[in-house]
Amino acid sequence: MHYYLDFEKPVAELENKIKELKHLADGEDMNITSEIKKLEKKAKDLRADIFLKISPWQKTLIARHPERPYTLDYINLLMKDFIELHGDRKFADDPAIVAGFAKFQDIAVAVVGHQKGRSTKSRIERNFGQPHPEGYRKAIRIMKLAEKFGMPIITFIDTPGAYPGIGAEERGQAEAIAKNLLEMFTLKTPIIAIVIGEGGSGGALALAIGDKVLMLEHSVYSVISPEGCAAILWKKNTTSVGQDEYEKASAALKMTAQDLHESGIIDGIIPEPLGGAHRNQQEAAKAVENALRNHLVQLMEKPSDTLIEDRYEKFRIIGKLA
Repeated sequence: MHYYLDFEKPVAELENKIKELKHLADGEDMNITSEIKKLEKKAKDLRADIFLKISPWQKTLIARHPERPYTLDYINLLMKDFIELHGDRKFADDPAIVAGFAKFQDIAVAVVGHQKGRSTKSRIERNFGQPHPEGYRKAIRIMKLAEKFGMPIITFIDTPGAYPGIGAEERGQAEAIAKNLLEMFTLKTPIIAIVIGEGGSGGALALAIGDKVLMLEHSVYSVISPEGCAAILWKKNTTSVGQDEYEKASAALKMTAQDLHESGIIDGIIPEPLGGAHRNQQEAAKAVENALRNHLVQLMEKPSDTLIEDRYEKFRIIGKLA
């Protein structure tokens, strides 16, 4: 059974009715196929109409959808022979970041990504996809190994942000993120970064210094969450912020894939199935596969010196006034 967001409730009612009719038809040996097909078309048209008009805040809710495919889902759907590596060789392993080596269409690659949990237990274990500094140190360790062996790097970004706890700060959270930014600019191997859900602040940017930065159609990427932005801008002593403020903050942040592509922050948008990637993970993975294949072929033909120069220039001109 699907989890429906509030703005999807009209579709939920129709799809639940379709399920009831299918169950009734099976149990009573009735032929109501034509009625079911009419309702399915109506539900599809209604969903298309809803998603044609969704706001940036609603896109944020889709990006956080609990059934949305995560890094390990894409690895399982797109890659073979995945070998996960653990630990930062300094303090501990961080389950909030998955890293290792795999084969993508017979190309040996390094893959690194944030990982949120599905169940309550796994969400706690993976800290809801919020990495500690050892997660970022593990990530750059695997990236440096990829550089050594001439493997392209693929990163999947999906985090509300780096974990802001006292222990993480004591162990050098800011330094770990900054070190990743520095190191990724100098890696002599192709890097493709894909925002698959939430791209929150420096916790996302630490894996997003790529030769190509892509976003799924309903993902978001910003310096702060809409809730955090709204709390700073509109919180008052006697009232608390709510959905109206979240809507305004989301629109002002220009955090959607469409906004960021228009402003030149990202290089491309990967289409999602109607209703979001969680509605059809295989279809979403196929779109990611096509994007990865097209960009990898081009990047692997570039000399390493050109890669580094182009990567630096790509980020250097962000925000430049004409």
